[in-house]
Amino acid sequence: MLTLWGGMGRAPPRGGTCSSPTSPDPPIRPSNGDHFDPVLAQTGVLGYNLFVTETPSFARSRDIMDVSTLPTRLSKTYINQPRLLVSLATYNEADNIRDLVEEIHQFAPHATVLIIDDNSPDGTGDIADDLRASMEGVDVIHRSGKLGLGTAILAAMKYAIDNRYDYFLNMDADGSHPPRFIPAILDGMHDTDVMIGSRYVPGGGVEGEFNLKRKFMSTGINMYARMFLGLKTRDNSGSFRCYRVSKLAEMDFDRVLSRGYSFMEEILFWCRQVGCSFGETPIVFENRRAGLSKINKMEAVKALQIIAQLGVARLFGRATMGRAGR
Repeated sequence: MLTLWGGMGRAPPRGGTCSSPTSPDPPIRPSNGDHFDPVLAQTGVLGYNLFVTETPSFARSRDIMDVSTLPTRLSKTYINQPRLLVSLATYNEADNIRDLVEEIHQFAPHATVLIIDDNSPDGTGDIADDLRASMEGVDVIHRSGKLGLGTAILAAMKYAIDNRYDYFLNMDADGSHPPRFIPAILDGMHDTDVMIGSRYVPGGGVEGEFNLKRKFMSTGINMYARMFLGLKTRDNSGSFRCYRVSKLAEMDFDRVLSRGYSFMEEILFWCRQVGCSFGETPIVFENRRAGLSKINKMEAVKALQIIAQLGVARLFGRATMGRAGR
């Protein structure tokens, strides 16, 4: 089985860190009447260089594209395209969600975007329903109220497992995670189980500067996570990540303690416990496009408490993870 990789003159990555934080421009629909296939657009057949590599042994594709739809020059090539679910947890993101979903589909045309809305009073849920009705590749989960970021991501992970996706990619819904970095993150999944869009590897960064509160929360929590949880990755608090769904399926989600932002560190800990391999690729974290930040200092305190609790359990050999009870 062969996998097609597209890019502007660069070979597919072989390590956990990509060499550049920038990604190719989104695919352009042909104007000459050629067949347009979103999977081909994602791989870069239209307008980009083409690389062919062997599929790794752990790849678990379930869908083979009908080769009769391919351009003549590729009609004998089978494309292994992993099924991708992108999740967006929303609360009062009415000013951001429509543009963000459209942009995600520019850079990952084959993705299903799952919006998990916590009964946003600004009508985000209604916009999500409109997107589902008018656009392919969109689904929505409505929840009764603001139940926490961690529980929203867990709900999306369970959706990915139940619906047999291959990759699960999580993003913030406020536009701070630019979709242009999605191709680089997906490239990294060729060799890893968890690929992190990282602010803290060469080429990554933050637009402008964090204020003192955000800087303390980010640097402090990352330091604690590495010290208590044994994590080697540099950006453990960001949520722009892709996971191999087969590894998520090995977890007992009932063991997860976090309900809020501390979920991001905790889930990496449990990924480590089930033997995941990790990689990081540079991203630039941008300021939210509209609306107000929902992070507060109590979230930071809670995160430190949970990280310490998990660290003690790890020290005494009580931090194990299995599927029972999921």
